[in-house]
Amino acid sequence: MKINIKNVTHRYDVEVLKELNLDLEGYQSIAIIGVSGSGKSTLIRLLSGLEKPSQGELYLNSYNVMNEDYKKSIGFVFQNHNLFPHLTLKKNITLVLEKTRGFSKEDASITASKYLSLLHLEDQEDKLPKNVSGGQAQRASIARALSVNPNVIFMDEPTSSLDPILTHEVLNAVKELKTIGKDFIFVTHEMSFVKDFADYVIFMHQGEIKEMGTPSILNTPQTEELKLFMEKVR
Repeated sequence: MKINIKNVTHRYDVEVLKELNLDLEGYQSIAIIGVSGSGKSTLIRLLSGLEKPSQGELYLNSYNVMNEDYKKSIGFVFQNHNLFPHLTLKKNITLVLEKTRGFSKEDASITASKYLSLLHLEDQEDKLPKNVSGGQAQRASIARALSVNPNVIFMDEPTSSLDPILTHEVLNAVKELKTIGKDFIFVTHEMSFVKDFADYVIFMHQGEIKEMGTPSILNTPQTEELKLFMEKVR
């Protein structure tokens, strides 16, 4: 995976990101960490093309992230599962494939079942989201993101609304996915998951990238900000 961020600033009512610059290549799973309000969720939304930066440009695998072809090459998993409540888990996937990717009903059905099985949900596919656990619903959301065969999967705090048992369930499922060759960029507060799953870590503080490197930086912080952060999350 190759990421290029050039002079990116982003504002809402206040400046959330401050002139970010980053050139990164050769990593498969990148974690973005930091306290609430540090800008990490904003950065992942910009990298995925969900929002346009107030200033600057972002490129991923040489695509400008605002390019429509790029947007078709990614999947996004939100904090809450974001499934349509009136549709079964399987229908939540087949609808997306038929309406946005031009799949036939038969091909959409086969693909949906394939990815639900991959996430160990083959016996839940005909249930509504309200009739499965939070962890199962979030795994269905991940299956939906995978079903479009993305090159890169973005996950923004995918376990933030789950209890510890369901968090463990979802994170174990995500770890299994690394073996199928997808690239991941994710925001999480689960440091054990970062150490197990990420091969690169970006630490953000007050809208800036304060420290970055392999997960070993979590054990030997070079900045006071990361040191204090790790003391709080341990």
